[in-house]
Amino acid sequence: MPLIKSISGIRGTIGNKKNENLTPSDIKSFTAAFGEWVKSKPGSSPVKIVVGRDARKSGEQINSIVKKTLVNIGINVIDIGLSTTPTVAMMVISEKSQGGIVITASHNPKEWNALKFLNNEGECLNAPSILEVIKRSENISFNFSSTDKKGSLKQMRNAIKRHIVSITNLPIINTKRIKERKYRAVVDGVNSSGGIAIPMILSFFEIEVIKMNCEPNGDFSHDPEPLEKNLRDLAKEVIKQKADFGIAVDPDVDRLAFIDEKGCYFGEEYTLVACADYVLSKKSGNTVSNLSSTIALSDITKRYNGTHYSSKVGEVNVVEEMKLRKAVIGGEGNGGVIYPDLHYGRDALIGVALFLSLIAERNIKVSELKSTYPLYFMCKQKINLDSKINIESIFTSLKEKFNAFKIKTIDGIKIYFKDSWIHLRKSNTESIIRIISEGKSKNIAEKIAKAFVEEINKKID
Repeated sequence: MPLIKSISGIRGTIGNKKNENLTPSDIKSFTAAFGEWVKSKPGSSPVKIVVGRDARKSGEQINSIVKKTLVNIGINVIDIGLSTTPTVAMMVISEKSQGGIVITASHNPKEWNALKFLNNEGECLNAPSILEVIKRSENISFNFSSTDKKGSLKQMRNAIKRHIVSITNLPIINTKRIKERKYRAVVDGVNSSGGIAIPMILSFFEIEVIKMNCEPNGDFSHDPEPLEKNLRDLAKEVIKQKADFGIAVDPDVDRLAFIDEKGCYFGEEYTLVACADYVLSKKSGNTVSNLSSTIALSDITKRYNGTHYSSKVGEVNVVEEMKLRKAVIGGEGNGGVIYPDLHYGRDALIGVALFLSLIAERNIKVSELKSTYPLYFMCKQKINLDSKINIESIFTSLKEKFNAFKIKTIDGIKIYFKDSWIHLRKSNTESIIRIISEGKSKNIAEKIAKAFVEEINKKID
């Protein structure tokens, strides 16, 4: 796989092949480039940067390179160690730091790792900023600071707890009602940071926790993306333990999925729908999700007389649209919840707190909650991308062929049919074309996706 440079940061498989792997040299170059970019911005001096990582086996080694590089160019480092992406964001804000680096490849397999860069507000860098960092990395020279101008290193080991306290202090979180319900939950932490963070917040709510894959050793027990096909063991354990629900997260804990008490997948798309339902019941306003997310969020927003807006795929794009529309909640249909009263970033921990507040206040089972929402079914497929595929040409021909329908082209191409849609786009994080469809039945969604896969394959052949 080639090294991927995108608005999501720099990521690749760990190794020593230049331009194919994420190498120690890449890590030094991009870390130094980000550090110098931060130093070039007006603000406090000396510069502080927060660094954290998920539990991937390569994480500790990369963390060491990142810290040493930053210190050697005169930057003070706050190392929060094994943590979550949203926790790093929270510490950037609370420590009044000028930026953050998260060492995580999110939902990618364990042989991958990445550097995710955050600005001084704990938000992912926008496209112009990340492009500037990438450009700097190509011409970076390691001019280490003199001994008396080197940065410092501070260890912080209570960051997740501080993050959780910030969540539970929010007026919207109904801690009292959650505690009264005496819930029992099974947690699948995919042997990464979620194995620490999710049981910790559940314990605060006095919820009995049964742990699965909660040893943060980086040995992912299954494909780390919290999709239904990867959570069958969790579903079985929920039934076996007679739990009220199951919780699954990805390795860096910014995506969240639930299993109901019957062992059925609640749906990562509906995580945001449920959290938005709760927030909108407390405060009126607008919502935002990306183009690949379920229509159900728009339906729920209309129930509360709000307006739903769509953005390009990618957390930074959702955040930009949320700020523009003054949204009270937003996120991505992959289980990423963004609640701006806490911070502008996907956060599974705030998602847990909002979701539990909802079912606790309504005194409703998770399966019953799902039945209160408009039901849509999604199909997700992908086509491997290589040099012979001219994506723009394919999208242009599809736009011409389906010009009788409503079409959006701000991010690939999205075509709207009656009660259904198809979205095709190049991934920001993998060398693939993502094909996502949604309809009122599983059969409809699968038929639409299959038809477009065949359409694209014809054009490739």
